[in-house]
Amino acid sequence: MLTASSREVRAKLTGLVTPEVLDDDGAAARHYAHAIWSCVTEPGDGVAGALIAECGVIAAVEAGLGSGGTTNAALEAGRRRWQARLSSVEDALDRARHVGARLLVPGNPDWPVRVDHLGVHAPRALWARGNVASLAGDSALALVGARAATGYGEHVTGELATHLSRRGATIVSGGAYGIDGMAHRATLAVDGVTVAVLAGGVDRPYPAGHADLLGRIARGPGVVVAEVPCGTPPTKWRFLQRNRLIAALSDATVVVEAGWRSGSLNTAGHAAALGRPLGAVPGPVTSAASAGCHRLLREYDARCVTSADDASELLGAQSPAEPVTSGRTDDRTRVLDALSVRSPREPDDVARRAGFGIDEIRGLLAILELDGRARRGPEGWRRVTSPS
Repeated sequence: MLTASSREVRAKLTGLVTPEVLDDDGAAARHYAHAIWSCVTEPGDGVAGALIAECGVIAAVEAGLGSGGTTNAALEAGRRRWQARLSSVEDALDRARHVGARLLVPGNPDWPVRVDHLGVHAPRALWARGNVASLAGDSALALVGARAATGYGEHVTGELATHLSRRGATIVSGGAYGIDGMAHRATLAVDGVTVAVLAGGVDRPYPAGHADLLGRIARGPGVVVAEVPCGTPPTKWRFLQRNRLIAALSDATVVVEAGWRSGSLNTAGHAAALGRPLGAVPGPVTSAASAGCHRLLREYDARCVTSADDASELLGAQSPAEPVTSGRTDDRTRVLDALSVRSPREPDDVARRAGFGIDEIRGLLAILELDGRARRGPEGWRRVTSPS
């Protein structure tokens, strides 16, 4: 693939996949192709997803990363940004072997088919440390919320995680401080199964203060998982995409505590876009830490969750979700992340920071200008904090 022989592919995958994969040249080639795509793309890259859906993952490597030209502007822009990362593949595989990570790809027995509902924005591969079988559990609930959690929020989270774990649910969260950390700790305390979804590589525990907690999860029966390869640092954009993966890995999502603009609302939005049941825990009307939950109850038709029974009803109400093709977090979010409120930036600088080609970035900047979320000045582009 690109130049690797079957023997070379098997050598590259040794220690990352099961022996059965290495015994099958076709399966090994497919796993290696997915690994390449995971390394060269940003999470949720719809251009790569569409190419893989059209050509198949192996042929897509040659079409998207080979030297041949194309008249498709989006594909050509994608090719330029993908090829720039091609040299990172070997390092990512070595890092994964060093920490004992497993490579999971679509079609693998342990692949969590829930994430396929993300359509062309589904992950190319997953990198996991721990009991990978827990990703495909029968009943999974996301418990998410604010990093700056109150005692009330942590108490409710502990109660929900404890009782739901005892009922056999897998608890999914993001490994962060606050609500996430309490969800994981409470689950571990009753020997339950918990999944920590990271925004960076599974070899880079984040936050650093949760290195021990994430290590405990990785020792099983839970699992630490990421769609970005080992060595990848967490960024704001990757946290937003991580949120969509938390929602996709879960049959239902409950936001326990969240401020008005909490990132947990992003996770809730993804759950709603996927057609998954959404719940929110009410809090004191005087608490800013619960304002986001009240917003979900009022504006998103979230179910009011006050007990483990309420959360279990969400899991019971789960119906098969139809695949979506649009994705909740779009390319404009990446452009906004690359813009500054104070410092003007030229389009080529914005393109480099966001990972787009210059032609793509000009179109996206124009759309954001029409939306009132970006402004062009004589010195460059700025982000607008409060569109008029």
